[in-house]
Amino acid sequence: MTVRLSIVNGPNLNLLGVREPHIYGTTTLAQIEQSCREFAQFLGIELAFSQSNHEGVLVDTIQAARGTSQALIINPAGYSFTSVALFDALKIFDGPIFEVHISNIHARDELHRHSKLSAAATAVICGLGPYGYIVAMQAAVRAVGALPASLPEPLTRGPV
Repeated sequence: MTVRLSIVNGPNLNLLGVREPHIYGTTTLAQIEQSCREFAQFLGIELAFSQSNHEGVLVDTIQAARGTSQALIINPAGYSFTSVALFDALKIFDGPIFEVHISNIHARDELHRHSKLSAAATAVICGLGPYGYIVAMQAAVRAVGALPASLPEPLTRGPV
């Protein structure tokens, strides 16, 4: 069975690279996607990568991933702090869910500190910049037992 991973990106992430580069850096979403696709190829998995500025489209994407993906990575962006609809959609996803934030939301202003969606996530990765997506992919593939055996043991096993 081929493992499939879905990465879902929320509002305004299509403007990465130009939007608040002092917070999010200059890497574009297209560059993040390319890096994720290269890592997916290395891992031997299929990758679905999407972005929408519309809450309902994101809910539909998460619901569709239930039947096609073993793990889900989501950067909900601004919906992190407001969306009960996304929270409910995430709760019905059967596999592990990794919430990613490019910035360290815990060091941000009060509006951007508490993600409502974290309660539905298996883990939260924040503050690593775009590299957080790669870390999330490794964690997601490990969570479904599909890390390549060719990886060094410290990466596949972790601390004992």
